[in-house]
Amino acid sequence: MIKRYSRKEMDDIWNLENKFNTYLKVELAVCRAYSKLGKISKEDLEQIEKRASFSVARIDEIEKEVNHDVIAFLTNVNESLGEDLAKYMHVGLTSSDVIDTALALQIQSAGKIIKEDLSNLIVSIKALAEKHADTVCIGRSHGVHAEVMTFKVKLLSWIDAFERVKRHFEYALDEIRVGQISGPVGTYSNISPEIEKITCEILNLRPARISTQIIARDLHAFFLQSLAMIGAIIEQYATEIRHLQRTEVLEVEEGFAKNQKGSSAMPHKKNPVSCENLCGLSRIVKANAQAAMENICLWHERDISHSSTERIIFPDSTILIDYMLNRFKNVVDNLVVNEKNMEKNTKLYGGIIYSQKVMLKLIEKGIKREEAYRIVQSNALDAFDNNGSFVENLKADKNVLNLMSNEEIDECFDMSDYLKNIEEIYKRF
Repeated sequence: MIKRYSRKEMDDIWNLENKFNTYLKVELAVCRAYSKLGKISKEDLEQIEKRASFSVARIDEIEKEVNHDVIAFLTNVNESLGEDLAKYMHVGLTSSDVIDTALALQIQSAGKIIKEDLSNLIVSIKALAEKHADTVCIGRSHGVHAEVMTFKVKLLSWIDAFERVKRHFEYALDEIRVGQISGPVGTYSNISPEIEKITCEILNLRPARISTQIIARDLHAFFLQSLAMIGAIIEQYATEIRHLQRTEVLEVEEGFAKNQKGSSAMPHKKNPVSCENLCGLSRIVKANAQAAMENICLWHERDISHSSTERIIFPDSTILIDYMLNRFKNVVDNLVVNEKNMEKNTKLYGGIIYSQKVMLKLIEKGIKREEAYRIVQSNALDAFDNNGSFVENLKADKNVLNLMSNEEIDECFDMSDYLKNIEEIYKRF
């Protein structure tokens, strides 16, 4: 069954309710850190945690007046705390302490989903590969027939790439698992580094080695690049499927639902729409990674030119990659593999793909490589240009028959000889 993927779980990470809830989580973690150091009593901490709340609608109302979302958020939270407890909120912090630390938490939540998506996709590709361990297909270079391989070998390349980008993604996700509670320009002028340490421990983050009122944006760019790499790999194999679904090739097809329609004008059409969609979305993720690169260059210790883009590129990129991984998994799970066409395509023009084996056999018989190449190429191109048969051309060529018998020629067209080392590749996986 072809499934429609709902991305609500990922969307919820980035909605305003969760954004401000994550801000509050950071603020409360700071209060707990102060309490551990004896700056806030346990009784007051209990009341802070009990009373602290916010309303997105109220924050929006306040922001229209103050034109600062963090101040609007704090004002609203302080309204819920009352004057007796509001004095403990945001002590020694600057806005970016809350924003950047909260963003790190949101990224970790999104990253957890994406890691699971990658694992699930890899499982699906492995299942498809195992099913087609003995399915012979043509390998192509420059889009042109080269030599035979198996469909499993093709899919193992997919697995290798996705496992690699998964490792890179996990590394980037860990690199950005950092928070900061360091105050203006990161000098801890009105807050102890110990508060930062305890706060980050509570939030399961590492304190930034150094912050300049913000966390260095090369970390964020690196993370976005890891998402762009995932998008690029999806695009690579979506493009492969698109090529293999062309009418003249038709080795695979995207699953086609019972009541699905391919064209408003042409009822016969079954198009690789999911893969085309994925190729288009990959362009957005790659462009967002470029925007993250531009965010690295800020004025002095910080400005906020990065802030506006990050409100778009982090939600959009994580939501898109989540969607893309699930949609591509759906493609893999429902992929129609046309084994008969795969076999037929290996036999086009009387087996011209076996040209190398014939050439090597002629060299083995004692003629120079250049002469063997000329003989084989002449017979192969004649078959190609005239829709003929390479094997029959060879059996009619006196230059070949002077050196090889018909039986020896047929031996060069033994497909199994080309696949004799395939199991060695399989063992690596």
